[in-house]
Amino acid sequence: MNLHQETPGARVLVIEDEADIRHFVRLALESDGHEVTEAATLERGLIEAGVRRPDLVVLDLGLPDGDGVDFIRTFRSWSSSPVLVLSARSAEHDKVRALDSGADDYLIKPFGSAELLARTRAHLRRRHRHAGGDEALLSFGNIAIDRARRRVSRDGELVHLTPIEYALLLKLTSHPDRVITHRQLLQELWGPVHTESVHYVRVHMGNLRKKIEADSSRPRWLLTETGVGYRFSPEGASRQGA
Repeated sequence: MNLHQETPGARVLVIEDEADIRHFVRLALESDGHEVTEAATLERGLIEAGVRRPDLVVLDLGLPDGDGVDFIRTFRSWSSSPVLVLSARSAEHDKVRALDSGADDYLIKPFGSAELLARTRAHLRRRHRHAGGDEALLSFGNIAIDRARRRVSRDGELVHLTPIEYALLLKLTSHPDRVITHRQLLQELWGPVHTESVHYVRVHMGNLRKKIEADSSRPRWLLTETGVGYRFSPEGASRQGA
């Protein structure tokens, strides 16, 4: 799998009621070769999404005729295209609510064009890879995952993971650059009765990092989104995690 594959220009729908921000986002996306459609309201956004069938949606939560989360829930009923939220709401519960509703990422205002474009490219790469089907072999850095044999190796040596650790690694690496919330991980790996047991995820993530990362205290691949969940970065990073 080529994790650094570039993607061609995409159809992007920008739903934002502030004209200046909408114009800024449009110019940035068009400079990267994308075809941009704009909407200033929730209702218009849903109409454009149905007509244009965008490859990616850039969405503000505070719209004049409704909450952007309502758009996400409706959009998710018929589309799997990534949704990148742009919002001035910085509280953790706002991020978790949007991500749990089906958003793929959350960027807090104010933001720069470089970060916007980097996140856009990351989500479009992921969509492009999924369109081609999942591959049995995945590698990043010195780690290799053989999904067919359910084996993980580091520098060619077999890494012994528990079933939960393997499931956690597979979930994150199957959605590169996408924030997966604690609640989503708990729901899928432990079931609905454990959706508030965040410490379960933290303990197993700590153990997984010790086996995967060169320095588990400064993870490069399995990154923490503080108070929200985790994200797999295929390009790698150097960030303090917990």
